[in-house]
Amino acid sequence: MKKFQIVALIAIVAAIAILFSASKDVSEYATFDMALDGKRVKITGVMAKNKAMEYRPDIDPNIFKFFLKDSEGKEKQVVLAKAKPMDIERAESIVLTGSLKNNVFYADEILTKCPSKYKDEELSLKKI
Repeated sequence: MKKFQIVALIAIVAAIAILFSASKDVSEYATFDMALDGKRVKITGVMAKNKAMEYRPDIDPNIFKFFLKDSEGKEKQVVLAKAKPMDIERAESIVLTGSLKNNVFYADEILTKCPSKYKDEELSLKKI
């Protein structure tokens, strides 16, 4: 085989591997009721502010526990395998990627939608 053919073959195998790994990515949103034990899903909801949060960086800085209320109003404890995001208490919505095990949602990715800093300006402009 020529060098060009070998390089082309390697590029094709790499492209297939990338496409295969991207197809495993979760693209649909679920609720806690839809999340089966061990199945990787995305859950969207809001933080249950009436329940306690637990973050102890002195013991383990990569564990943050809190409660999330999903779009159907069901609450579950979430164990996030990352440090506590700044201003998570102010987030308008939260998207978590992970899996449900023994009635606890274990997340390894988080995306928070924080309130717009321009919201007050927009409201005052609409009143004018």
